[in-house]
Amino acid sequence: MPAEGDIRFENRGCAGLVTLNRGHALNALTHGMVLELSAALDRWEADPAIAHILIRSGDSKAFSAGGDIRDLYETGLKAKRGEGAKPIQFFDDEYRLNIRIKTFPKPYIALIDGIVMGGGVGVSINGSHRIAGPNIRFAMPEVGIGFFPDVGATWFLPRLPGETGTYLALTGARMAQADCCWSGIATQAGDPARFDDLIDALAASADTEDVLAEFSVEPEAAAALQPYQDEISRIFAGDDLLAIEERLGAAAHGAWPEAERAAKVFERMSPTSLAIALRQMRIGIGCGFSDCMKTEFRIVSRVLDGDDFYEGIRAQIIDKDRMPVWRPASLADIDKAEIDRYFAPLDEGAELVTIAKR
Repeated sequence: MPAEGDIRFENRGCAGLVTLNRGHALNALTHGMVLELSAALDRWEADPAIAHILIRSGDSKAFSAGGDIRDLYETGLKAKRGEGAKPIQFFDDEYRLNIRIKTFPKPYIALIDGIVMGGGVGVSINGSHRIAGPNIRFAMPEVGIGFFPDVGATWFLPRLPGETGTYLALTGARMAQADCCWSGIATQAGDPARFDDLIDALAASADTEDVLAEFSVEPEAAAALQPYQDEISRIFAGDDLLAIEERLGAAAHGAWPEAERAAKVFERMSPTSLAIALRQMRIGIGCGFSDCMKTEFRIVSRVLDGDDFYEGIRAQIIDKDRMPVWRPASLADIDKAEIDRYFAPLDEGAELVTIAKR
C-alpha cells in the first residue's frame, strides 16, 4: 500500500479530488498508489453525488514524472537472477487503471503543471479533460532507458497531428503548454494560480463544461512545433528507422531548429526500443484503446525479460554514467523477427484482461 500521504482522496461536494503527494520523488507512481486510485474510482463511479473527478499534484515541480523505476529495476533484476517474480503485476494493474480512466463514465479532469512523463501521463492524458498550466513539460522519453512509450501511448501518440507522435516517441522530446494544446495532448490551457478556485467551482456545480470554459485561458506562447509540422512529418514518415535517421541527420542544419538536437538524441537511444516504438506508432492508429493496451502488455512482458531496460536504468538512474551498452548496439543490427516477437500473443492466461466501455 502507498505510504501515508503519497496519494490523497477527498469528496468535495460534486467532485472527487485526487492529490498526488509524493513530491520528494516527483510524484513517481508506486504500485500501491495505482491500486488506491483504482479503488477510489470504483467508489466514485458508484456515488451519485460525485459528478466529476479531478486529479492534481501537490508539488509545483511535477505532476508526475512516471512510475517508480528504481523499484522496478531492482525487482526485475532479482527476477532475472531467479530470486522472485518479475514485476509484471505492476504493469497489469497500471494498464488496467489506464483503461479505467479512459472509459470512466464521469468527466475525469487532470490539472497538469510541471513535469508529466510515463506513468504520470497514464493517469492524466487518458482522462476526458486535460488542463495544461504554463510550466507543463510533457514527454515520453522511454526509448532512452531501453523501454518503450506505454500507458496508452500506442493509442494517443499516433493521433497527434502528422508525425508529431512519432517524433516524440523516437526522441523523447518535451512539449510545453502551447504545443500540448495545439496537438490535443491538452484540451485547454489553465492558470495554476486559479486551480484551487476551479476545484471549488467544480465542487459546487455538476456543470463540468460550463465551469471549465469559465477557467480556460490562452496559452502563454505560440506553439513551437506547429510551424514545422510538414518537416517533422517528412522526416519521421515510413517504417524504415535507418531512413528516418538519415533524413534527421540531413535536416540538422536546416529550417527546423530542433532537428540537430533531435538527431543527436536519436543516436543515443536503444535501437531495440526505437524499433518497438516505431512499430507502435504504425499499428496503434488502427487499434482501439483496449487493444493498444493489450499490445503494450505483450511488449512489457518481453522487455522485462531482456537486457536494455536494466542497462538503460543503470546508465541513467543508478550509476548515472550516461553510457548505456545496448544489445544490439545499432539500428543496422536490428532483427525484424526479434521485434515481431515483442508484439506476438502471450501464452494462454497471460494476456491483459480488459473490459472496454467505449
